Amino acid sequence: MIKAIRGTRDLLPPSTGAWNAVEQTARELFRVYNYQEIRTPLLEPTELFARGVGQETDIVTKEMYTFQDRDGSSLSLRPEATASVIRAYLEHHLDQQPGIQKLYYIGPMFRRERPQKGRYRQFFQIGAEAVGSDSPAIDAEVIEMVMALFEKLGMEGQQLVLNSVGCRECRPRYVEALRKELQTTAPGLCEDCRRRAVTNPLRVLDCKVEADQPVLERLPSILDHLCEGCRRHFEAVRRYLAQRGVAFEVRPRLVRGLDYYTRTTFEVVHGGLGAQNSVLGGGRYDGLAESLGAKLPAPGIGFSIGEDRLVMTLEQSRPALGAHRIDLYMAPLDEAAFERCSSMARGLRLAGRVVELAAPGKLKKALETANKLQARYTLIVGADELAADLYTLKNMATGEQTRLSRAQLESLHRQDLN
Repeated sequence: MIKAIRGTRDLLPPSTGAWNAVEQTARELFRVYNYQEIRTPLLEPTELFARGVGQETDIVTKEMYTFQDRDGSSLSLRPEATASVIRAYLEHHLDQQPGIQKLYYIGPMFRRERPQKGRYRQFFQIGAEAVGSDSPAIDAEVIEMVMALFEKLGMEGQQLVLNSVGCRECRPRYVEALRKELQTTAPGLCEDCRRRAVTNPLRVLDCKVEADQPVLERLPSILDHLCEGCRRHFEAVRRYLAQRGVAFEVRPRLVRGLDYYTRTTFEVVHGGLGAQNSVLGGGRYDGLAESLGAKLPAPGIGFSIGEDRLVMTLEQSRPALGAHRIDLYMAPLDEAAFERCSSMARGLRLAGRVVELAAPGKLKKALETANKLQARYTLIVGADELAADLYTLKNMATGEQTRLSRAQLESLHRQDLN
């Protein structure tokens, strides 16, 4: 028997109901913050991620699904969406549109990571990007929107953590100080940290190996190395968040794993996810457009939510999220009744009711099936009902039965059947 590829999975009912509920809530929230949807290809030139994400990042060096096309070009399945969004922003001259470009996306990404709790090789992200402003007020609004989404989803126990990773002026000085310190401490760290100490010292701070944490705590803090502009920017972001009542914790060793991040960086973590506890990551990327060939700056800030991990967390705390339920199970007892039910079912479905129409058959079997499907009501239609043009409606929770005319039945969409 052929099975799904390791690190991928099938999303099945009833879980897909929770996925749809999360995505619908996200779309509604993005709309009121004036974000519009963008859909980029799953396939992109490999160069896009090498230049945008970073040639020495784990994503590019170890995790991308990359292959050579028939024309000899190198293509990759997208491992993240921000670089694709900025590529589209530049290619289609969105900078010429009025105002800040506020864009959101929902879709699959691909990384060949080691599968673990909440992490898959085909995974899904919900993300948003605000491009065209370097104002700290935009940073605060984006973060406010993120926390509002979790609130609307009824999520509890999450924590916003915040940092600044500096800019092209001050970060190199910090990286050099970090590199110097790691020359003496890196030999005692894990294999990945020893490699990163040479290729990408900032990523050492992102290590999750428990034994390495005491060493990492003693490393220099980037907040002590910010230039005046970055320091003022970070102070403003914190002030605006406080004004909005958004709680946060500053973590000086919080970094993001991609090279394009500058200044504000943030994560939302949740205790129910174990050591890899981040459900969302984001930050500012003021130099990304230039690294992709833009002649003019296109400063921006965005985030991506790991939808797999978010849904998993919500299903534990809200098992009924997105639950699907049949409003009316129609039980025709013969062919003539089936014809009548078919006609009535169409009208009720157009009115928004969830209707399951059974094949003609025995009443006992129909009621058993309606119970198993947890239908709210069953409509019983046989020869007697057809002759009288009155139909038996049974409440499956109470057992109460009422007789309704077709006109009464077809007006049920205006009543509360719940």
